[in-house]
Amino acid sequence: MTDENPLLRRALFGALVAAIALLLLWLAWRALAAGGVNAIEALILLAVLLVTPWAALSAANSLVGLAILLGSRDPPAAVLPALRLARPGVPNAVTALAVCIRNEDMDAVLPPLARLLDDLAAAEAGDRFRLWLLSDTQDAALAAAEEAAVARFADGRANVRYRRRTENTGFKAGNVMDFLDHHATDEKFFITLDADSVMTAEAVRRLVAVMEADPRLAIVQQLIVGRPALAAFPRLFQFGMRAGMRSWATGQAWWQLDAGPYWGHNAILRCEPFRQHARLEALPDGSRILSHDMVESVRLQAAGWRVRCLPEESGSLEANPPAMPEFMRRDERWGAGNMQYWQLLRLPNFTAMGRLQLLQAILLFVGAPLYAAILFLAAINAVSGGGAATPMGALALAIFAQWLCYFAPKLAGYAHALLKGEVAARYGGRAAFAKGALAEILFMQLFEPLSTLNKAIFLATLPFGRRTGWAPQNRAERGIAWGDAARLLWPHTLVGVALTLAFASVSLPALLLALPFTLGMVLAVPLCVLSADPRISAWLRERRIAATPEERVSG
Repeated sequence: MTDENPLLRRALFGALVAAIALLLLWLAWRALAAGGVNAIEALILLAVLLVTPWAALSAANSLVGLAILLGSRDPPAAVLPALRLARPGVPNAVTALAVCIRNEDMDAVLPPLARLLDDLAAAEAGDRFRLWLLSDTQDAALAAAEEAAVARFADGRANVRYRRRTENTGFKAGNVMDFLDHHATDEKFFITLDADSVMTAEAVRRLVAVMEADPRLAIVQQLIVGRPALAAFPRLFQFGMRAGMRSWATGQAWWQLDAGPYWGHNAILRCEPFRQHARLEALPDGSRILSHDMVESVRLQAAGWRVRCLPEESGSLEANPPAMPEFMRRDERWGAGNMQYWQLLRLPNFTAMGRLQLLQAILLFVGAPLYAAILFLAAINAVSGGGAATPMGALALAIFAQWLCYFAPKLAGYAHALLKGEVAARYGGRAAFAKGALAEILFMQLFEPLSTLNKAIFLATLPFGRRTGWAPQNRAERGIAWGDAARLLWPHTLVGVALTLAFASVSLPALLLALPFTLGMVLAVPLCVLSADPRISAWLRERRIAATPEERVSG
């Protein structure tokens, strides 16, 4: 279908990752080995060695993505050739719009779906789509209210279906497979949607057209961006996430090719191969797989099916956590799920690319305790006098290089928008975009080390039985009380204060190098409260700081 050469692309990409990794390691060695390497510095170098593959991969993805974004007339088609053959008219096949719900506010869930169905009908494609609301709600009273809301919604809409399971076996993955096993009929494709997903009719029709253009595609995962948010926390977080995913997903799609990702929603899937190959059994210890999506992707790849990413953000949105506590709980759920992949790496019948994808998902979270260890070890080394011979300039350069690689996706996304005027124009122009980027970088520089510490604490306690569970998410935007923030974040604050005092006791340069990583911990409680404060949120909205293109369109 194309002249893509997977071996050549992956060899070139691997060479780029290796070059970046060697540079990072050389900079770290140059800084720490100047006066000889003691035991603590040896441990620091070991931790740097272990985090460097992820940092180098992040930078390489971003550089490749930025090159495609700047150099191609149609970046999504450059990494998804089927897009060039797609003709988004009236589809031939019937597609299920499968919405997984559990204890949701149906007044929030149903209006976006009504707009989607109405717009599909206006495009004369309404009869080619069937909306399935797949409920895992267990509480009888909530289920009755949910069913009544759906009945009102379905009145006059012949293509709406509702199914509720009495037991949520297998969580979301089990919910979807139960639908395919017992309820799907003539649907050839299904598009997975979460309760907070929003997709436009144009985006949905484009996904179907891509699947119809390439019969070997099993999954096409579209890029997902944040819905316009009122609260400061999601507003700032998703501004950077959007820019970062634009470059990351484009670069990753270039070398992963048919071994792409699946993120569990806002994606289209081919029913029959998914039913045959993506069925998830319990893990050897009897527990269910939590982070099911990547496992389903690699199972389909192993069966010879194509999984591709469409790095196009238009018309595909989700709601991000409304405040810091919800964000941290979501990270913990994902971390618990991704750590299960250690057990899956040993299983047969995975491709090398499939194992690499699972390993990437593990590295995404394993890096947190390693980065935390580097900071703790550096403090011990500084206080004990072990770093007296360390050249501060070389150390600062090594730290800055790691910082650049860690934040490379969003930095590349910001560069793309500022260099491509038409992209910045969607945000109100280069000046407005730069203002949002600066606010996001400042906020995330405070929050990211705090988030890293939280993940490190969680992963350190996970082997001892700590669990978060796959509970329904809080999606409501609300303020955070000072007492609630203090109860949640007092350990993080104490760690930040202790580390800051340790570095301050050594020298001013040591303190200045450490502050970007400890200040957010020291300010954890006010950062949590203020980023959820309605007054701060209103101030950002009034000045259009970090506004999304969708917010600008809606006014």
